[in-house]
Order: sequence, then structure tokens, then C-alpha cells
Amino acid sequence: MGKITENTTIFEALQINPNAGIILQQYGMHCLGCALAHGETVGEAAGVHGADLEELLDKLNDVE
Repeated sequence: MGKITENTTIFEALQINPNAGIILQQYGMHCLGCALAHGETVGEAAGVHGADLEELLDKLNDVE
């Protein structure tokens, strides 16, 4: 399994971490099924939604 970085697309993040959808929604990212999710990176989404990128990446990579 890969590590989620700021350059990982939302679509890839959802494949890497099964809980990514829930985590991203906690940061106001509710359109996970939209067309942008396939090409938008985690870093881009964090910027658009004003999320703390490092905090978000820590949570996305904390897979138990």
C-alpha cells in the first residue's frame, strides 16, 4: 500500500485508505464522487477547502 501525499489524487487516496472518504468529509470535502475528485490532488483540495495539509495527510496515512 502506498503513502498518501499532497500529489495523490482524491481518487487514489480513496483506493489507498478505505476511511479516506470519511476523513475528507470531516474537512469539508463532500463531493468525493464528482469529476474533480478523479484529477484533483489532496494538496489542491486542502488548499481550496482551507484545510491544514499536514494534519490531513497525517490522518489519511494513519491506517489501522
